[in-house]
Amino acid sequence: MTMKIGFIGLGIMGKPMCKNLLKAGYDIKISSRNSETNKELNELGAEVVSSLKQLAEISDTIITMLPNSPEVLDVILGKEGIINWVRRGTTIIDMSSISPIVSKEIYSVLIKKDIDFLDAPVSGGEPKAIDGTLSVMVGGKEEIFHKCLPILETMTSSVVRMGKVGSGNATKLVNQIIVALNIAAVSEAFVLAQSMKIDTELVYRAIRGGLAGSAVLDSKAPMIMNRDFRAGFKINLHLKDLNNVMDTSENLNTPLPLTSSIREILKSLVIDGDGYEDHAAIVKYFEKVASTEVNPKLVK
Repeated sequence: MTMKIGFIGLGIMGKPMCKNLLKAGYDIKISSRNSETNKELNELGAEVVSSLKQLAEISDTIITMLPNSPEVLDVILGKEGIINWVRRGTTIIDMSSISPIVSKEIYSVLIKKDIDFLDAPVSGGEPKAIDGTLSVMVGGKEEIFHKCLPILETMTSSVVRMGKVGSGNATKLVNQIIVALNIAAVSEAFVLAQSMKIDTELVYRAIRGGLAGSAVLDSKAPMIMNRDFRAGFKINLHLKDLNNVMDTSENLNTPLPLTSSIREILKSLVIDGDGYEDHAAIVKYFEKVASTEVNPKLVK
């Protein structure tokens, strides 16, 4: 019997992830409020169902890819949540980036109804979601992880089980600190290069093969220099993640001074109206305080 997978959350990340599952031949059920998304995915082979109720009733595995903890709680455990209709033995894979505390809360309710659960947040942004080369960090029972591994591998190039439920999202918090601070470091450095009237394109070519080279540099430096801030991962979503980081750090009494600083920078950018741009637009904060713009074409 072919495994039936319900997919909930077909936004910037979820839609290309769903497309990769369809390419792999999985039987996908969707229920989106966006009629254009429904039409596009239906043409690729997904079955559009009328409600989350119907999706839950007919799916063997359900994947959620939603913005934050409140949305995940509502879709899974809410008054109209899928917990009301999902069958015993079903596995829910939450690939959203949420608080690890919330992941544990969801699991504690689902396990009482004999419903399996993995928290499996992803890293890589829209380009890697499209290519199917995301990195996934997973929390949950080992046997459930191995059962779902073929599904996860269809959308990713790296899947690592981190431990119990919650450890996937705990690892994602660590990831988001490193990514945010890397982008900030690239931004600040390139603003200095621009102020010194050095061609930033040449700077990028000169340093990318050395110790300063990174996936963040290769991904975000070209976007910064081309002034291309179309969202692959929005600033306001990264701010959401850093809010989860700081909430967790406060509960653990673990100071995070650098993360606290970059969170304030993201808050400032959201206030300035840049929240829906890619997090490469972090550079705008440093450009604003330095009264300059990173642009190789402006170097004489």
